[in-house]
Amino acid sequence: MTEELRRGRASLAFAFLVQGATFALLVTRIPAIQDRYGISDGLLPVFLAAVPVLAGVGSVGTEQLVRRVPPSAVLRWSQPVVLLALLGVGAGDALWQVAVSLGAFGLAVGALDASMNMLGVSLQRAYGRSIMLGFHAAYSLGGIVGASLAWAGAHWDLSLFVSYLPVVAVLLPAALVGSRWYVDAPVERTGTGAAGDGGGLVFTMLLPLCLVMTFAYIGDSTVSNWSAKYLQDVLGSSEEVSTVPYNVYMVMTLVGRGLGDLGVRRFGAVAVVRAGSVVAALGFAVVALAPGAWVGIGGFTVLGLGLCVVVPQTFAAAGRLFPGASDAAVARLNVFNYVGFLIGSPLVGALGDAWNYRGAMVVPLVLVLLTLLYARSFAPGADGYGDGHERPRTADVGRGSNGL
Repeated sequence: MTEELRRGRASLAFAFLVQGATFALLVTRIPAIQDRYGISDGLLPVFLAAVPVLAGVGSVGTEQLVRRVPPSAVLRWSQPVVLLALLGVGAGDALWQVAVSLGAFGLAVGALDASMNMLGVSLQRAYGRSIMLGFHAAYSLGGIVGASLAWAGAHWDLSLFVSYLPVVAVLLPAALVGSRWYVDAPVERTGTGAAGDGGGLVFTMLLPLCLVMTFAYIGDSTVSNWSAKYLQDVLGSSEEVSTVPYNVYMVMTLVGRGLGDLGVRRFGAVAVVRAGSVVAALGFAVVALAPGAWVGIGGFTVLGLGLCVVVPQTFAAAGRLFPGASDAAVARLNVFNYVGFLIGSPLVGALGDAWNYRGAMVVPLVLVLLTLLYARSFAPGADGYGDGHERPRTADVGRGSNGL
């Protein structure tokens, strides 16, 4: 394996870590953002929904953009915009200012998510073995770091700007320096090749993976948005204990993704996705039936270990399915990340209010199990790449992005 590939892998992992920390710093301080700008409870869902909608727009735009510039260039400049938008959220004092900052955050984060995963997919193909889960493990680690920094800011009663400024001051130049070693693999960027011309045939072939991505993010958004409320209101925990489920969930995503590449290399992607789906469904079942808070926390722990492997493998499968147009496939697939996020939280909340929250947990359980119907979409290509007996190989990855 060439030194260029190793540097490219390390720098991309750092980009994933930075994005995990940045996103966690935003979402874990939503109550403070609401208080700072006087956003009403009725208006807050509009602001929260606008971010993933604009992120979907950014992802679609990235599909067009990478026909003209490499994904490394998109990632290099979208990540600083995301960090500066985060700082803008903390710096303003008028409603229009936070709206502009969140709008910029949404558009840039869509471009960032798409371009990061494009590079991850192409690097995995260059390596000839599973490394995609490792990138997402770095994202999970960044999320844990970001949530911890957010907790510290809240604990010391720091303003949003004071909390965000040192983080942005450190991460922004570090991300720019790291971007010098991004590596673009030689895939076609015209939207043509094995995936066709970007028309209906492509989407039909990609649809099973889009559904899996949606199901996974409905499950993930259920944990991030409802785990604390579920523990406190349904299982009778204290407010302090109700913060534990999301933390253990994030830790288990780090563990599962850290070990997941080894599982894919040994057993293959199909087996890992099937096992992850079953384990995640088991976690939701434990949560739905839990007699008390600590059993519920155990369910969220199991859930994190299973669900965490699905999303990285979905991106990897898109790259294998469309080797000549992986950038376009990843960009379109990434949109369903935000679709799942938009559907999941309102769906569980509506069912919980209309019925009960235990019953509402059955919905993501069933959706996660539906992933089993599409598991064959994760099978390797004809060249044996990704079949659990992957061969290490070094591809000619062309130039890095240093000169862009």
